[in-house]
Amino acid sequence: SGCGFLISSQFSFIPTASTNPKAALKSKIVAEFRPQSLIDELLLYKRSEDQIELKEKQLSTMRVDVCSTETLKCLKGKA
Repeated sequence: SGCGFLISSQFSFIPTASTNPKAALKSKIVAEFRPQSLIDELLLYKRSEDQIELKEKQLSTMRVDVCSTETLKCLKGKA
């Protein structure tokens, strides 16, 4: 009766993906999300970071004269 009309009129407009562009975009992102590709990218990034860390450790133990262009050319050739 009177109360039922009041409640239903308050909730008659709930934005859906078809009426709200942001909601539609969020739905599309969630639907197209592929966690495996993210995992693969993160693993590649981690390997790259590990390589950088390894090379930094190797360089720190070498005691190289970084002012010598000849030494730097040799190092660049080995990289």
